Order: sequence, then C-alpha cells, then structure tokens
Amino acid sequence: MTDRVIETVTIAPADAGLRLDRVLAAHVANMSRSHLKALILAGQVKIGARTIRDPAATVKSGDVVTVTLPPPELAAPQGETIPLNIVYEDDSIIVIDKPKGLVVHPAAGHASGTLVNALIAHCGASLSGIGGVKRPGIVHRLDKDTTGLMIVAKTDKAHRALSGQFAAKTQGAIRRGYLALVWGAPDRPKGTIDLPLGRHAHARDKQAVRDDGRPAVTHWQVLERFVGTDRKPVASLLACTLETGRTHQIRVHLAHAGHPLLGDATYGTGFKTKASRLGPQARAALGALGRQALHAYLLAVEHPETGEVLEFQSELPGDLRRLRDALHTESREAGLKQR
Repeated sequence: MTDRVIETVTIAPADAGLRLDRVLAAHVANMSRSHLKALILAGQVKIGARTIRDPAATVKSGDVVTVTLPPPELAAPQGETIPLNIVYEDDSIIVIDKPKGLVVHPAAGHASGTLVNALIAHCGASLSGIGGVKRPGIVHRLDKDTTGLMIVAKTDKAHRALSGQFAAKTQGAIRRGYLALVWGAPDRPKGTIDLPLGRHAHARDKQAVRDDGRPAVTHWQVLERFVGTDRKPVASLLACTLETGRTHQIRVHLAHAGHPLLGDATYGTGFKTKASRLGPQARAALGALGRQALHAYLLAVEHPETGEVLEFQSELPGDLRRLRDALHTESREAGLKQR
C-alpha cells in the first residue's frame, strides 16, 4: 500500500467565486466531482490551514487548496488468516456461521479483514468468480453485526444455481429464518409485513419504506414475550422468515411496525429510554451487546449439484443468549411478584 497523496490547487482569478467541488473537479486529474465531494465531506480538503467540509463553499483568487487522496486499494482482495466457523463444506458450497463484527466483502472503509479475505485464504482459487473481484462466491449477505448462517459458492455453477434460488419469486426449497429480540410486544401471535423498501431520502446508509421501493416481504411469529419492571410488555423474541432479501429488511420492517430490534443504533434510537424498564441483569446484557439483536438461525437450500435439500440451524450466540435469558428471568420474576 502506497502513502497518501497530497494534491495542491492554487485558485486562479477566473475561478474565484465558484464552488469548491467544481473547481477541484476541473483541476485534479482522474477524480470525479462526486468523489471529490465525498473527500470534502470526509474532511480531506483544506483551504490554507482550514479544513473545509462544505462542497458548495466558494473559493477566492489566490486560495491554496490541498486535497489528501487516500492510497489506492489493491484491485483484488488478499487472503487473510481469519478464523471461520464452518458448518458444512464440499466441492461446491461452504456454509459458515458468521460472527458479529465481520464484514462480508471489501467496501469503502473495509478494504481488508472481511469474510471474503478469510474465504480466499481458506478456499484458495476455488471460489466462484461470478460475484466480481471483491465479492467472489458471495450469493447473499448479512449485515456486519448480524450473526448467523451464510452460504458461499465455490464454483460458477453453484453460484448461478444459488443466486437463482435466492432471486426466485417462488422460493421453493430455500428458507431463511432469523431470531430477533425487539422492543414491545405485537398484539397478534404472527403476521406479515409487505412493504417496499428503498434508500432513505436523506441518509444514504439507511433504508426506508418507500412507495417507489423494491418489493419486500417479512413474515414474523412471536416466540416469547417479556415484561419489564413495571410488569408491562417491554420486549419480545420473534422468529422472522424472508420472502425477499433486501438490505436491512428485517430491521426496517420491524422498526416501521413499532418494534425495532434491541441494540439497533440505526433504526431503534427512539426506543433507548425503554431500557429503564428492564431489570439490572437485562440492562447490563443489552449494554454489553453493542449491536442489533438479530441472528440468522435457519438456512435451507437446494444443493446446486445433487438437488438435495440441505437445512442448517445455528443456536443463539452467547451475547444474544445472555440477553434473552436475562429478559426471561426478570419477566418471570416480575410475573411472580405480581401474583
């Protein structure tokens, strides 16, 4: 990896009064205006000694503008020795139980240390290349802090077959099940959320329910309800199954329904005060969680070579199990006290 590069632009009289991003786009070679705008927003552009974070800021004649360019990333991910919890593997597929904190593939801010880096080290050149240079073998994804089961293709044939299963309107053998700890208690034992999703209008890293979004369907069922210290419903354990696999689908759908995931800093911020209704054990478990309470516990697919239906299950990881157990214990104690 090479060092960062500093580009310097001295503003000419002809450019005085123009937008900063427009001027830089005209004078910094091989950089688009959108890329330069992102660098400005990231604090990588200065006029003199002042950091400028407004792409629309106007420049003056004689201003000296410096742009710090990040080092170029390698074109292809490199193998890295990262432990993998392998549930199943053969010549066509590999199923792993992903831990929290592991990004699936390289992207902005995560050039290394991803599941793809680990898979390259484990599988070598056998991963399917259909997903592209930075996503070899990747058929579907889990969010960085969502744990659970993922399947990866080791051959191009397997990649095409699995992608077809995930994309099919009629899911057939494929099943994807998640366990979610959510705030509140639905008033029905089960239900379906059928609402289209698309990129949030003001926050590009978020998704939202949008009339012009892509179809998204989530089925849910209540497995357990928990009461708080006030003996009123405070949280629930849901089993969710997907008909579609949109980005953040379960998180957005449940938040829209008024039951965001515990620990979800993106879609559940308005529910932080509900933690005061938890007992000390559950509050401590939630405070230690540091992520959304979502786990991909069930994955069933049709094997791309044999046609056999394979089903895999994963138990709740330790952090979610401790939170669920604390909620259960405190709920039971509150119920006993009520009687």
